[in-house]
Amino acid sequence: MNVLELLRKLVSFKTVNPPGNECECAQFIGNFLESLGFQTRFYEFAPERTSLVAQFQGISQDPEICFTGHLDVVSPGETPWAGPAFSAEIKDGKIFGRGTSDMKAGIAAMLAAAHRISKTSPALLEKILFVFTAGEETCCEGAYHLAGTDSALKKVKALVVGEPTSNYPLTGHKGCLRFDITTFGKAAHASMPELGDNAVYKAARAVQQLENLDFGIPPHPLLGSPTICIGRISGGKNINMVPDRTCIGVDIRIIPGQSHISVKQALEAVLDPKIEITLLEQAKSIVTDPENKWIQSVFSIMEKMLQKKIVAKAASYFTDASALHDALGNPPTVLLGPGEASMAHKTDEFCYISKISQAVDAYTAIIEQTI
Repeated sequence: MNVLELLRKLVSFKTVNPPGNECECAQFIGNFLESLGFQTRFYEFAPERTSLVAQFQGISQDPEICFTGHLDVVSPGETPWAGPAFSAEIKDGKIFGRGTSDMKAGIAAMLAAAHRISKTSPALLEKILFVFTAGEETCCEGAYHLAGTDSALKKVKALVVGEPTSNYPLTGHKGCLRFDITTFGKAAHASMPELGDNAVYKAARAVQQLENLDFGIPPHPLLGSPTICIGRISGGKNINMVPDRTCIGVDIRIIPGQSHISVKQALEAVLDPKIEITLLEQAKSIVTDPENKWIQSVFSIMEKMLQKKIVAKAASYFTDASALHDALGNPPTVLLGPGEASMAHKTDEFCYISKISQAVDAYTAIIEQTI
């Protein structure tokens, strides 16, 4: 089964999160890796929400390099696609389908690289750890479950995350904090608003105070400054009532030096003390020194393949590395995958076929140079 056949099969599994249902996809990958001699273990954090960890059979020593990717995808959305979202149609040098770029093309390339290594240098398989997760799109649920499960993961010397980067190696990414910010008021008849206390007005003032929030931290040389986005507002029950409660959903992308405590304090400093601030989800930022020896070796490989000078860059999004990094022993980490970041979560998502083939070459070269 070549890399495009692998990808088309992976896309056919409708692992839309929610509900996810990654189990069948994980089993398919497990069967493929078992055919190469890997021992597989499956971990569920909820029914049908299955992550997979695979290492070569019979090997007791620690692996050296981990490749990871997530099995879940977002919904195709309400906008009609030009073709079926899960058929993985090939046209004009591209393969279309939900999850092609984010990030099943990366997983397919990892599997194809393992298959190639099994034919050319089978001894190298002994040093590879594969971790494929459920629930990444909902703040790394599966990865956090693995990180919290005894003996699920082993320490490694390097980590490759196959998120969409157009095969350009990125050496870090921001973290994420999500909060509900709730304002409270007093209900009354809409014709007598003076008898109530309008929670929506309080929320409107809070939004203005948050729009240009100063987090009091200098920009990171690689990750830049933290950002804030008001992504959701809900409040009120009926149009003819003074609303007594409004909830604002806030997404904050953080950099090293920030924690949920320090960020919550920054929120509290500008908001009314009667406003309730509730942490929903968190994922830490990850950054590796670009001068790290292994990172430089990856840069060297990709400079030759991409035929351009590689300079240190990072991603604004977060990945499963937020959850896996500590459990894997804090290895140097690179984000490198064939998908297009600009295609993630979009209608008519696609991945360039040429970049998928290039990713197979890149992963193979990284394995050979790391081990």
